Amino acid sequence: MRDRLDLSPTGIERRSRRSGMVGRCMLAVAAALLAACTSLALDVPRVPSHAFDQPLLTSLGRTYFSRLASAPGQSGFHLLVSGPEAFAARGALAAAAERSLDLQYYSVADDSTATLLLDGVLRAAQRGVRVRLLVDDLNVGDRESHLAMLAAHPNVEVRLFNPFSQRGSFGLAQVLELLGDGERLNRRMHNKLWIADGAVAVMGGRNLGNAYFNASQERDFADLDVLAAGPVVADVSRSFDRYWNSRGAVPIAAVAGPVPAPAELRQAWAGIAAQAGDFRESDYVRSLRKTAFGSLVRTGQVPLVVAPAEALSDVPVDPFAGSLETTSAIFPVLRKSVEKARHEVILVSPYLVPGATGVQVLCGLARRGVRVRILTNSLASTDVPVVHAGYARYRPQMLACGVALYELRPGGPGARSPRLGLSSGASLHAKAVVVDGEAVFIGSMNLDPRSSKLNTEVALRIESQELGRQLTALFGEATTLDQVFEVELDEPGNAASSLHWQSLENDRPVRYSSDPLASAWRVWMARFLGGLAPEELL
Repeated sequence: MRDRLDLSPTGIERRSRRSGMVGRCMLAVAAALLAACTSLALDVPRVPSHAFDQPLLTSLGRTYFSRLASAPGQSGFHLLVSGPEAFAARGALAAAAERSLDLQYYSVADDSTATLLLDGVLRAAQRGVRVRLLVDDLNVGDRESHLAMLAAHPNVEVRLFNPFSQRGSFGLAQVLELLGDGERLNRRMHNKLWIADGAVAVMGGRNLGNAYFNASQERDFADLDVLAAGPVVADVSRSFDRYWNSRGAVPIAAVAGPVPAPAELRQAWAGIAAQAGDFRESDYVRSLRKTAFGSLVRTGQVPLVVAPAEALSDVPVDPFAGSLETTSAIFPVLRKSVEKARHEVILVSPYLVPGATGVQVLCGLARRGVRVRILTNSLASTDVPVVHAGYARYRPQMLACGVALYELRPGGPGARSPRLGLSSGASLHAKAVVVDGEAVFIGSMNLDPRSSKLNTEVALRIESQELGRQLTALFGEATTLDQVFEVELDEPGNAASSLHWQSLENDRPVRYSSDPLASAWRVWMARFLGGLAPEELL
C-alpha cells in the first residue's frame, strides 16, 4: 500500500519526491508520446485580486487585535499540537469569517475532515464571504470535479498551482508528461495557509485530510500548526496574494471545463452538506465539541503568546518562463539563526537530508559546545523510505561529532498507549526549529533539498521564550525512550563504527543493531532506491 500511487493523505508527500526520480533515459520516448497527446492551454487570463486588509472591520479582527493593544507591532500565537484542535481551529475560523477566507494547500483530501471543512467554507460563501482556494495540482486528480463544484459558487474562486496538462488520477499520462516537462512539474507549491478576514491565520505542516487531524483509521501523522493573529497576518496574506496572482495559479475552469447546470450544482452542494452532516454526528466531532476549543477560537478567547515575528515566504516561480531558478526565503534566515546559537538547537523534521553543508553546520555547533538534538522519522515510521536513505548516510557523521538523533517509534491504532504532542501519530510530519529556547521557526518546510531548492514553502520566525519553552517541553516529551529510538555509535566519536538503537519496550531497555521494526524488504528497498535517487530530489 505504501508504494502505490494514490490520492490518500498518506501518499501525498511521497509523490512529489518520487516524481523526480524516474530514469532520464526515458525522456526521449516520453517526449515522442506526449507529442501525440492533446494539451490544455494553461497560460490563461486571470483577474487579479487581493487580500482583505481591514481586519478591524470584522469581529475576528476587533476581538483578537484588542488583545494585542498593549504590544504594538507584535502578534499573538497559539501552538496547535493536537490534530483535533487544529481541525477545530480551521472550522471555527470558517464559521466566524465575515469578509474573506484565503486558503492555500499542497493537498486537499477526499475524506471526512476535508469535506466538513469545505462545507464550512461553502457555508461562509453563502453568507457573502469571499473565498479564494489555491491548491497544488499534483494531488488534485479526481478531486478536480469537486473543487470545480465549489468554484461554481459566485463567492468562491479556485485555482490550481502549476497544473498538469493531462488530467485525472495520477497515472501513466501524468508520468509521461512529468518525464517530458520535469523541470516545471517537479516544482510544487508546498505552502499551507488558512486565513480568515485578514485577521487570524493557521499555518504549519498540516494539509487538509483525516491523517493530519488524527481522524484516520489507517495511519495518522504527528504534526504541528500555529494559530497567528495580529500584524504578521497581513504579511502572510501578502504571501498568499503573490501566489494567487502569479502565472502559476490557473483558474480551475481552464482545466475542468464549463460550469455545471444549476440543478447539478445544487445536488453537488447538497451532497457535500450531507457528508458533512454525517461526520458532525461522529464520535470524533462529538468529542471535540465537549472540549469547546472551537468556541474559544471563534470568540477570540484562545490563549495567546504575544511576541514579535516575521513571515518568511518563497517567491512563486513562473512555471511558464524559460528559467525556473528559485532562491529560498526561509533557509538562509534559518541557517543564520542556527549558526549564531549559543546554547541549544532543536530540529524537528519528518524528512531530514542535511547534506554535507548541513552536517558541517551542525557539527560546528556541537564542537563548540552547543547542544544539538534532532527528531525525525525512523525507517519503520517514515512514509517515504527513499528519503530516509538520504538521511541515513549522514547519521554516523552527525553522531560522531556529538549531535543527538532520535527517530520516531511508529504509533497508530495498535500502539500500547495513546500518545500526545509531537509523537502522536504513526509517522512524524511536524516541522519546527528552536534556537536557544527563543527563536522559533514553524512552517511547511522540511529540512531537505526538495524544500530548500525545488518546492515553495512558508514559515514564521517568532522571537518568544514562552513558545520556545513550550516547544522544548514538547520535544522532551516526544523523545522519551518509550516514544523513540535513540541512535548511537558502538564506538562514540568514531563515524566508521556500527550503529545501534536504544529504546524501551514494556518499560524494559531494548537495544537494536539495525533499523528497528523495519522489515528486511523495507530496509533493502530504502538502500536500493537511496542509491539511485539524486540527493537534490529528496
